[in-house]
Amino acid sequence: MVFQRAAMREFAANAVAIFVALFFILLTVILIRLLSQAAGGRLPPDAVLSLIGFTALNHLGTLLSLTLFISVLMSLTRVYRDSEMVVWFASGVPLSAWISPVLKFSLPIVAVIAVLSGYLSPWAQGRAQEYRKQLEARDDVSSVSPGTFREDTGGRRVFFVESVAENDAEVKNVFVSMPLADRLRIIVASHGSVEVQPNGDRFAVLKDGRRYDGRPGTPEFSVTRFDTYAIRIEAKEVGVLEITPRITPTPQLIAVPTPQNRGELSWRLGLPLAALVLTLIAVPLSFVNPRAGRAVNLLFAVFVFSTYISLLQVMQAWIGQGKIGFGAGLAALHVPMAVLLIGMFAHRMQLLSRLFRR
Repeated sequence: MVFQRAAMREFAANAVAIFVALFFILLTVILIRLLSQAAGGRLPPDAVLSLIGFTALNHLGTLLSLTLFISVLMSLTRVYRDSEMVVWFASGVPLSAWISPVLKFSLPIVAVIAVLSGYLSPWAQGRAQEYRKQLEARDDVSSVSPGTFREDTGGRRVFFVESVAENDAEVKNVFVSMPLADRLRIIVASHGSVEVQPNGDRFAVLKDGRRYDGRPGTPEFSVTRFDTYAIRIEAKEVGVLEITPRITPTPQLIAVPTPQNRGELSWRLGLPLAALVLTLIAVPLSFVNPRAGRAVNLLFAVFVFSTYISLLQVMQAWIGQGKIGFGAGLAALHVPMAVLLIGMFAHRMQLLSRLFRR
């Protein structure tokens, strides 16, 4: 039908615009958080880009759910506001006829959300944790960034380099502070590099510098000039990745039905189901008086979405803690929402039928 094709085009156009806007907001929030960690020395700068990808992929399912809900709501709200809905109703098109184009538009996206929540999101979280473990296992010299004071894992040494040479093999103007048992040792050098011995040992080799040894608060100190000074770089062991339900593949969650696994499974199944129910709720929720403000429906829609997702997380926690069963938890949340959906349709269609009879 004509109205279905027009509705599909408008749904798609609004969904693309909303998704791009929300995705850039998400990337900005993730980037700010990771850059603050990198500036504080808790994260190497070269790891920011990879972690942005893993984190964005983890939140993509929720982002698509919100995009789907708002795109349908805004499209139908515009139809009401421009009095086009009156024309469709006068032509014999009931409100329930909008279910078909909404489902045709939303079901493929709901399938993508199901794949994201069931497979790609756990994979992304697992890869992000594994990548962070590898970053923690990097030696202290490799994690030093120019212009930043970097403390090693044990808090025994502080490194600082001013800049990196053009060949990326040397650093310039190196500062190292090493507290000893009863004195403090400070080393400054004009440049330095990392060398690997035949037996696999790695050393930070500093050249053309001075070594200061002394006791803080006393005039006792000594200065030693050197041409070459080597500091052994201790290797670190890669930590064991903790297997949690959040990074466990979905088939393993089903095969091992512990309360924690069932709680995680309820989230992975509930997110696409919530996206579908919310999209259908947008049809009766989109009614707006053309003379009223435009922001009321959108604000109420954001409240409905956030409440539904929050309740989904609460139900996940309850199932994981064993307070409620898996089936009962899903039914306790989604069945009332489905009843609310039917009630909203019935209420809105009854009001419209009364209006047209008058």
